[in-house]
This record gives sequence, C-alpha cells and structure tokens, in this order.
Amino acid sequence: MPRTTNDNIVHDKSKAFAIRIIRFVRYLQTEKKEYVLSNQILRSGTSIGANVRESKNAQSAADFVNKLSIALKEADETAYWLELLFESDTIDQTIFNSLYNDNKELIALLTSIIKTTKNNN
Repeated sequence: MPRTTNDNIVHDKSKAFAIRIIRFVRYLQTEKKEYVLSNQILRSGTSIGANVRESKNAQSAADFVNKLSIALKEADETAYWLELLFESDTIDQTIFNSLYNDNKELIALLTSIIKTTKNNN
C-alpha cells in the first residue's frame, strides 16, 4: 500500500509528542498535584502515536485511514484536555501554547494524510 512522505514525519512527531506528554503529566502530578485530568491527557496524548504506529501495519487503505482517524480523534481529545487545564488556570500560557501548537501540527498532518489517502483510493 502506498504511503505518503508525511508518514515518517507524523510517526516521529507523534512519538516525540507522546514523550512530551509523559513528561508533562509527571509535572502535573508532582508540581500541581493534579491526577484526574493528567491521567486523561496521558491516555489521549500517547494514544496518538500508538495509532500512528499501528497504521504502519495496516492491511488495507481503509484500515490505514481508520487507524489514522482514531489518532486524529485522540489528538482532538488531547486539545480538549489542554484547553481545560489552561482555562482552569492549572497551566500557564507558555506551557499551553507549546503543547497545543505541537498538537495542532499533528492534527494538520493527520488530516492531510487521511485526505490524500482517501483521494488516491
């Protein structure tokens, strides 16, 4: 099955983002004593990369799109948790902007790959 050149980029960026999320959750739990939302963002933020990774072994174009669509949903959920953490004054603007912008980039990449794959099949 053909893959776009963005596949490697989204794989690398989603894994790097997952590592950032793990470190961010450690900060939230250690410094802010925040456990409920931190567990939510840990699950959704690391799930992005896990689903991108699964897409590498997709059995068909439809399976590939499905895995990346799940990753996209997880990225959107991660954006929600980041917004809640910021709007509740749990994290500051700098932390929010940094993570939120990386997440937006992943959303854009995933959206592009999904659209390209659908158009080519």
